[in-house]
Amino acid sequence: MKKLLILLFLGLSCSAFAQTVKVSGRVTGSDGTSLPGVYVMEENTTNATSTDLDGNFTLDVPVGSNLLFSYIGYRTQIIPVTGAAVLSVILEEDSALLEEVVVVGYGTQKKSVVTAAIAKVSSDDLKNVAPVRIDNALKGLTSGVTVTSSSGQPGASARVRVRGVGTINNSEPLYIVDGMPIGGGIDYLNPSDIQSIEVLKDAASGAVYGARAANGVILVTTKSGQKGATRVTYDFSYGFQNPWKEYDVLNATEYALLMNEGYLAQGKAPVYSDPYALGEGTDWQKEVFNYNAPQINHQLTISGASDKVNYYISAGYYSQDGIVGGNFNRSNYERLTIRTNTTYNLMDQSAKRNFLHKFTMGINAAYSRNTSFGITTNSEFGGPLGSALGMAPTLKVYADDPEALLAEHPAAVKDPRNGKPFSIVEGSIYNEMVNPLASLSLPGTKGNSDKLVSNFWGELSIWDNLKIRSSLGIDLSFWGDDGWSPAYFLSTKNFRDYSEVWSSMNRSLVWQVENVLSYEKQFGSHFIQALVGQSAQGNMGQNLAGGNRYLQEEDPYKANMGFATGTQEYQTASGYVYTPHRLASLFARVSYNFAERYMLQATVRRDGSSNFGPNNLYAIFPSASVGWNFSNESFLANRPQWFSSGKLRASWGKNGNESIGQFKYTTTMASGNNYPFGNPGVVNTGAKPNGFANADIRWEESTQTDIGLDLAFFNSALAFSMDWYKKKTTGMLMDIPVPAYSGDSAPTGNVGIMDNSGWEFDIRYRFSLGDAHFNIGANATYLDNLLVELGNEKGWQNYDSHKIGTLTRAQNGYPFPFFYGWKTDGLFQNWAEVEAGIQPNAQPGDVRFVDIDNNGVINDDDRTMIGKGMPDWSFGFNLGFTWKGIDFNAFFQGVYGVDVYNVTRRTDLYYINLPSYMMNRWTGENSSDRIPRFSFESANENWRASDLWVEDGSYLRLKNIQLGYTLPSHLTRKIFISNLRIYVAGENILTFTNYSGFDPEIASGGTSLGIDRGVYPQSKVYTLGINLTF
Repeated sequence: MKKLLILLFLGLSCSAFAQTVKVSGRVTGSDGTSLPGVYVMEENTTNATSTDLDGNFTLDVPVGSNLLFSYIGYRTQIIPVTGAAVLSVILEEDSALLEEVVVVGYGTQKKSVVTAAIAKVSSDDLKNVAPVRIDNALKGLTSGVTVTSSSGQPGASARVRVRGVGTINNSEPLYIVDGMPIGGGIDYLNPSDIQSIEVLKDAASGAVYGARAANGVILVTTKSGQKGATRVTYDFSYGFQNPWKEYDVLNATEYALLMNEGYLAQGKAPVYSDPYALGEGTDWQKEVFNYNAPQINHQLTISGASDKVNYYISAGYYSQDGIVGGNFNRSNYERLTIRTNTTYNLMDQSAKRNFLHKFTMGINAAYSRNTSFGITTNSEFGGPLGSALGMAPTLKVYADDPEALLAEHPAAVKDPRNGKPFSIVEGSIYNEMVNPLASLSLPGTKGNSDKLVSNFWGELSIWDNLKIRSSLGIDLSFWGDDGWSPAYFLSTKNFRDYSEVWSSMNRSLVWQVENVLSYEKQFGSHFIQALVGQSAQGNMGQNLAGGNRYLQEEDPYKANMGFATGTQEYQTASGYVYTPHRLASLFARVSYNFAERYMLQATVRRDGSSNFGPNNLYAIFPSASVGWNFSNESFLANRPQWFSSGKLRASWGKNGNESIGQFKYTTTMASGNNYPFGNPGVVNTGAKPNGFANADIRWEESTQTDIGLDLAFFNSALAFSMDWYKKKTTGMLMDIPVPAYSGDSAPTGNVGIMDNSGWEFDIRYRFSLGDAHFNIGANATYLDNLLVELGNEKGWQNYDSHKIGTLTRAQNGYPFPFFYGWKTDGLFQNWAEVEAGIQPNAQPGDVRFVDIDNNGVINDDDRTMIGKGMPDWSFGFNLGFTWKGIDFNAFFQGVYGVDVYNVTRRTDLYYINLPSYMMNRWTGENSSDRIPRFSFESANENWRASDLWVEDGSYLRLKNIQLGYTLPSHLTRKIFISNLRIYVAGENILTFTNYSGFDPEIASGGTSLGIDRGVYPQSKVYTLGINLTF
């Protein structure tokens, strides 16, 4: 009995001892960096802890159990417990895990079974290029997406096109942020809050969004917390901005020489007796540019997660002064952002039952406040930069005799920095152009935007893997502008005798309700994923604006309409309600794969839009895609080890475009029309129909076929993708011609057809050499655009114009749009060549134009395509590496096969400054064969719209370069910092181009792509920054 008690006591002692083993240690990455917040758990229990700032942990566990170490982005590691121990755990990065899942519409899919054309940009990709705006973040990072900056002005949006221009109307892609469709731009987003961006490029991937997906879909997913201890990060950067180049124009001596030449050509005496005595003169660009303009960014985040809650909270502040007008508070931008993403696990009984076993809910909410001042950009009509190019270098910045100037013009503008009155230009010479510094010294208009975007959702697991997810999203926006102006005198054609104030306010609400039922199941080698859903969306809004004159004081702090004293005749007021819009949809998708070898996916969506009448209120948008992972076939089981995987995919689908405007299917009434009644007629104000209706108007539709190949080598370290696509848009909207005597606007019909086709290539290689880890990537896109049918009777339509004539045109059988004008064939060198030609008004030194139709006459019929603003090729490549705390990344981006219509010069103003290439003009036989003789007027119209104005716009730009260093953790942990990184970065440091203007990257609007009227250039930025993690 005694022996039995002793054995029992020993057994209990051993059992007690096994339950109280203390295991501690430190967790690091493969580079030796401490990993805070690693989840350390006794396997299959709730006994867990997280590593501290230094990667240390302590946990009591029984002998014989397993410790599981889990950290996002790293391979999970399991270590058996044999007794008390101090462990040194090294977690390896799992690049495959990070890229294994991609976001698709209403869900996620493993990348290995994706059958559609979807491009992904991760948060690491964004971190390397440090974008200011999220729409600019995609530039050069992935194939199939063309991003062109509209200007370098702070806060300026970019022009994004997915697989080219899909229609002559609205070609903007659909933006979805955390499930909520966003209109009016996505500049409210802080790029630091982005977890990933997926671009749904083909019809199969976008078909689940139906009527809005014809121009591609961009899905933005924001960040969430990582399981473990609370993580606090703070990022700060300060940048210095400068123009990367100046436009080469004449100095004072060169200007005087050409002006004299122009006067002599008119038979007049020269006006400058000694041009060489004038020297360089005023460099107006140097006067206008704001050198070392600041760019400041702050970002604070608090995040973490447990079994019950996942949270991510952030606040960001960004400010930027422009390189043109930023020092006058005329080109400035500020953005304040606040975000909270929270997920609550309210019930999880998955271990106990298989029905109604899990309920999760969450809310993603973001608020932004943007304010900005902006100047006129890309305009030859009086913008500060355009005026700087046109001002004669013989003029001075300030008045020669300030007292006399102020006596004649008391409202002359003074420099706010020193009180000196600016010089005044002669309006008859410069028209809209004025002293650019004087115009920048006026107050301007302040734009403002407040935006609240929130999506509240709940997800219930009904049975097995059957789930229902319901969500309510809102996009509440308030925006407007406030401005004022004192009385001023800039020139005889640009002055104001009174002070004035104005303001406008807008508000809109977009709501969306969705319910999605989804199911997925693995049956042996068979896997099926299906969903059905309902979506309803609506928006409403209104506008209010007003203005008045005669402020009591010209004081910016009192510049509001309450301080204006203008009587009723000077008061303005307007307002309207936005036409409400509704969209109701049903959709379904089913995906199947067999052993991840054969994949099939089918999608259908039925949309109903209030933009269409009863005849075409609803439309159905189907798609189908297939995939074959041929590397999983048995006949390739013994393939070489260096060949990791291979997949073929093909897809077809139909998408729609409902962004066509409203009430085109019916006739509404227009007020403000005059009616005479009686004899003699008395004019009365009344209303009439606003035009002809088209009850059969329907959706613009695009069908797209895509064939893709994905290959991976060397354990997926090297990955290559290639896609070919063909996209046809039909039913493009165009005004249908009606007889002029009808007196009403033409109805709109679905009459246009456009084709886009192209090739896309992506390659990435990641490898290590000892402690150094390398990442190399490249992408390229070839695009072929063709307008098949414009739809009007003529088969062509002219668009942009300039003093020199029509600049762009749309025409059947050509790219949309293209540069339009005459082709040139050199210059007439002598009278013999002139007499042998067909241009009776020419003389030696004039331009020889090409007789396109060979009818012996140079006239308007000889105009043709002379270039285009959409590139044939877009590309980007990057190189990055890390080594012992040092990280480096360089990103290049560029385009090839693109032109720029450089019309920064005004030919209607004789005495303004000129580009320096005019010094290479024709001055005698064989002195030049391109730039004609200089004269103020030309009977031959030498400077009509022709290829003389068109330049090669191809470029290669070092878009971003960054060098950082992370301090060793054993130094930073002493001050409670788990990670401290300092870095230097540069943006737009180098640009290789043959274009002579400010910037070859020009996107001014729908048909104005590539037209340079004096574009606000992107700045070259040098940045210092720090990243802290606590």
